[in-house]
Amino acid sequence: MTDVMVPALGESVSEATVSTWFKKPGDAVKQDEMLCELETDKVSVEVPSPVSGVLAEILAPEGTTVAANARLAIVTEGAAAAPKAEAAPAPAPAAMTTAPAAAKSVEDAPSAKKAMAEAGLTPDQVQGTGRDGRIMKEDVARTVAGAAGTAAAAAAPAPAPAALPRAPVPAEDAAREERVRMTRLRATIARRLKDAQNTAAMLTTYNEVDMSAIMELRNTYKDAFEKKHGVKMGFMSFFVKACCHALKEIPEVNAEIDGQDIVYKNYVHMGVAVGTPSGLVVPVVRDADRMSFAEIEKKIAELGARARDGKLSMAEMQGGSFTISNGGVYGSLMSSPILNPPQSGILGMHKIQDRPVVVNGQIVIRPMMYLALSYDHRIVDGKGAVTFLVRVKEALEDPRRLLMDL
Repeated sequence: MTDVMVPALGESVSEATVSTWFKKPGDAVKQDEMLCELETDKVSVEVPSPVSGVLAEILAPEGTTVAANARLAIVTEGAAAAPKAEAAPAPAPAAMTTAPAAAKSVEDAPSAKKAMAEAGLTPDQVQGTGRDGRIMKEDVARTVAGAAGTAAAAAAPAPAPAALPRAPVPAEDAAREERVRMTRLRATIARRLKDAQNTAAMLTTYNEVDMSAIMELRNTYKDAFEKKHGVKMGFMSFFVKACCHALKEIPEVNAEIDGQDIVYKNYVHMGVAVGTPSGLVVPVVRDADRMSFAEIEKKIAELGARARDGKLSMAEMQGGSFTISNGGVYGSLMSSPILNPPQSGILGMHKIQDRPVVVNGQIVIRPMMYLALSYDHRIVDGKGAVTFLVRVKEALEDPRRLLMDL
């Protein structure tokens, strides 16, 4: 008998919810085959079988909240599952739908395969949003119910932010409403954002940047850059570099408050906010200040794909010292980003839009972007915040300054 244990969830995560079992007691399993999926505050974690054999017993059914290092199931090593297979002709449709999907697990998430089997769907009926079109559980939920997050309704109740009682709703309106339990991720996002507002003395300062120089640089070198480094030259590496440059001059934006102390960090672990079907996550590019443009682009591409695929580990989302959030990819022209505690600064990027500006006394059309820096006024003064944003603007409008450390 071999115990199936909860895998490492990260130093700040003490529990998880069993969202989906892919196997039933009596089913044959192979070593490293996925048995179940756990849902934590930030990520979904797939649990593989430690050995080959038969799933003898499930100790934590779907919906159970389990502590870190808890026992989830028992696998009988080396046993055969022939009697179980002979006794299960009835659920053939579900088995036939699930079995072929297991053979192409690299394409679709195991939880999505199970959800499709339960809903009677085939992969060609579901639009996948994961890497390379991989179908995720949320994609199946959208197809079935027409709203993201429905697949989490069967999960265990997650703590929700305190709220005032809802006002009475007329019966004819109530009949057209749908109530869906928050996922653990969404509940955590809601709680952390409200905590940030309640804790930090948050203030936002704005500026705008002429993107002409960067766009010209990209157009000149993008083909050579991609040919040499195997990755496209995007805007994000310029912003990461510009922020690292500014953080060295204004270190309090890269610091945090710990009780009565200010902790200054002599490194830059850059958080890059990524939207996923389940909600916003912030993977961290560690030691971004030591990386080249190509290394930054490769790392951001890798983390972004893993985020959208639901494969980020807790370690990849911890320890950030500053965050960049790009609302421009969704068309946002202006916003005030909320801090990612315990960080003291977050930069909001926005949509690039042609606008008339005055250059050398002449009105010209330039590709402009609004920048927004939200900061904790307890640790960052207005002068420091404005100077930081000006340094970012200067570096973006003249990228040569980054090469000469100006």
